[in-house]
Amino acid sequence: MTVEKNFLFLPALFFCFFLFACQSENQPPKEIPASVDEIIDADIAFSEMCKEKGLRNSFIDFMDNEGILLRPDHLPVKGADAIEFLSQVNDDSYKLSWVPEGAQISKGGDMGFTYGIFKLAGTDTVFNGTYVNVWKKQADGKWKFMLNSASQGIGETE
Repeated sequence: MTVEKNFLFLPALFFCFFLFACQSENQPPKEIPASVDEIIDADIAFSEMCKEKGLRNSFIDFMDNEGILLRPDHLPVKGADAIEFLSQVNDDSYKLSWVPEGAQISKGGDMGFTYGIFKLAGTDTVFNGTYVNVWKKQADGKWKFMLNSASQGIGETE
């Protein structure tokens, strides 16, 4: 190559590097995957709402439209049927609460589960049992449960 060709080649090369560097900055930032803390926080908020507003309201608020309830001695209750099932619950005489004991989240950060021990306190009896919630991240960033399963609680008279 002659000096004249090198003189034209170098500015063209720098222009290409500059062009590619600018393009990479204009790409939208990648979404940061959710952490397991997000579903633990959702599970805790779910329990707090249950204590404050009752089982019926909190379950309907935190359940995905396609959510499934698994209960002992009962067929799985799905989607709209689960909402109907919950709507009929009379939760005036007891309080439900729980604390997550553990959780895991998918690598994609859009699904996860929590599990722990629940306490269902009635007027003269307290039931304790175990639960698991399978969570799905919604398009708006909120977490809703896709599956809620609770064991048969063991009752104790107060």
